[in-house]
Amino acid sequence: MNITYKPLVNETEAAQSENAHSHFQSKLAYETDCSDVYNDIKHGLNAFVLVDVRSADDYQTSHVPAAINIPVARITEKALEDYPRDTLFIVYCWGPGCNGSTKAALKISELGFPVKEMIGGIEYWQDHEHYPTERGG
Repeated sequence: MNITYKPLVNETEAAQSENAHSHFQSKLAYETDCSDVYNDIKHGLNAFVLVDVRSADDYQTSHVPAAINIPVARITEKALEDYPRDTLFIVYCWGPGCNGSTKAALKISELGFPVKEMIGGIEYWQDHEHYPTERGG
C-alpha cells in the first residue's frame, strides 16, 4: 500500500505579508521575552516594573532579580496606587503552562496601565536561559 503524504504546513495558506506584519507587530506589543528583560536589567534600563505574579512562597524560593511580588489575587488599584499611569508592567508566572501572567496582565490593563507578559516565565529564565535568580525577598 502506497501512502501519499500532503504537506501540512501549507494546508492553510499563509497570511498576506501586510496582515502577517500587523499580527506580529501586535503580538510584540503584548509580549516580551526573557532575553529582552535580562538585557534591560543587565544594562540598567529600568523602563518597566517587573512583577512576579506567583505566590509569595514561590517568589521566596526563586525569582528574577529586580522583580517585585504581587500575586495575581492581590493585583488591585490599591496595590498599584503608587505607580504613575504610564508605568509599564512586565508580568511573569511559572512558564508556558501557566496562565497566571495572562490573568495578571488582564487585571493590570483593566486598571489602566500598560502591560506586557514575559513569555516563558521563570521556567525559561532559569532553566533554559540560565539567567541569575534571587532567593528571599
